[in-house]
Amino acid sequence: MTVRPALIPVLRYADAMRAIDFLCTAFGFVRHAVYSDVDTSRVDHAELVWAGQMIMVSSAIDTPFAQAARMRTAAEAGCVTQSLYLVVDDVDGHAATAAAAGAEIFLPPEDQPYGGRSYSARDPEGNAWTFGSYDPYAG
Repeated sequence: MTVRPALIPVLRYADAMRAIDFLCTAFGFVRHAVYSDVDTSRVDHAELVWAGQMIMVSSAIDTPFAQAARMRTAAEAGCVTQSLYLVVDDVDGHAATAAAAGAEIFLPPEDQPYGGRSYSARDPEGNAWTFGSYDPYAG
């Protein structure tokens, strides 16, 4: 049986095309689908896959939903209001790849008191990501 996740994080970026390139190079995402306006470099909707999981990405477009939800990018808000945690096997290797691609590592790889090892990084627009070996589903 194939399990299909029903929770899909959505991120908005001022420069979504650059963000997609970064997320693929630095963090290991793979483009599943990208719907964009070639003339304006605007990304209307993109789906990136990582280890069988998906995130959606778009440009920071002023839509009725964005207005009603009062959505802002991390840079516009001046802070991060959410972060993402991804389970990886090789925390130190992943951190090295991310750093080489330009990720700001703000917490270096470290063993955690609850188990596993993790590090935290920012993408070019300030979103916070944590990658760790602790898998809460593993029991």
